[in-house]
Amino acid sequence: MPFARCASILFIRASGCSKLWKSVDVTFNYGLDEHMKTKPYIALCLFTFIWSVSAADSKIEQAVRDQDAQWSKAAESRSVEKLLSFYADDAVVSPAHAAIATTKDSIQNIFQKLLSIPGVALSWKARKVTVAGSGDLAYSTGTYQMSASDDSGKPSVDRGKYVAVWKKQADGNWKVAVDIWNTDVPLPAPSDKK
Repeated sequence: MPFARCASILFIRASGCSKLWKSVDVTFNYGLDEHMKTKPYIALCLFTFIWSVSAADSKIEQAVRDQDAQWSKAAESRSVEKLLSFYADDAVVSPAHAAIATTKDSIQNIFQKLLSIPGVALSWKARKVTVAGSGDLAYSTGTYQMSASDDSGKPSVDRGKYVAVWKKQADGNWKVAVDIWNTDVPLPAPSDKK
């Protein structure tokens, strides 16, 4: 505290002007007491809001993760109809080694060809699910595996990764709006024949 202020406080108190000092204190009340009382309330409200948003994101993440797992089971069952039921009406599918599919019929054709391969087994697993702040979109990323016999009857395995964008529907269900996958299997080496 500066010397001049200390001296004036001592002077006021020493001269019997303590009532004057109290009135100065009252007039210079900046409402800090009220402000200090509202800080914990604001902090509590903020904590509650953040916790509730986080809890909502966790519920959405789990719902999408569950849908993704059911979608994979539909593929394992080799039911094209079940598999297609996970796609939104306006879904877009970008498969590996094929053209983009933007209609239900073109998506159906992709999976009819894929699942009609003798002995084909297809499955995938979401590794990560991320929810948009709006709560109506999410995406899952993961890996897939597909096995089947090649033309000579020899077992062949394809492994890769996928991204699926999930969109909350009007009825509250989550459906795939965008689906893309590509293989991790390298292209064959070019032949040395000329």
